Amino acid sequence: MPNPNQPQVVGISLPTGTDAQSIRQRVEAMEMLLERSFKVPGTNIPIGLDAIIGLVPVLGDIVTTALGAYMVWEARNLGLPKWKLWRMAGNVALDTAVGAVPVVGDAADVLFRSNTRNLRIIKKHLDKHHPETRIIEG
Repeated sequence: MPNPNQPQVVGISLPTGTDAQSIRQRVEAMEMLLERSFKVPGTNIPIGLDAIIGLVPVLGDIVTTALGAYMVWEARNLGLPKWKLWRMAGNVALDTAVGAVPVVGDAADVLFRSNTRNLRIIKKHLDKHHPETRIIEG
């Protein structure tokens, strides 16, 4: 049963703590929401709010950049080295720059998944420095 005191995103109860496990759950939920929350009808291609919101000119790019920056901020809270934070910020910046180009940017949002790349960087750090947060995925 979900905890009523915890915020929920897409039916997933999110912890509000600052510990590594709580941060891991929040960034995993954010990546799922932004990159893999829906399937393109008739195909098996996952898309998320990043691709959908990105269809709205200017405002969509601002919103998706802010959501991507949130993951970088959470990584900073985990104590990732500056070079990893810069790499993550570069992923968000590239996604924003390419996403600003009409039509081409919308296709690029489906192909270049900056939030998935950034989640991979965060998970690698957590698996090495906070192995207790690791979850066996089936």
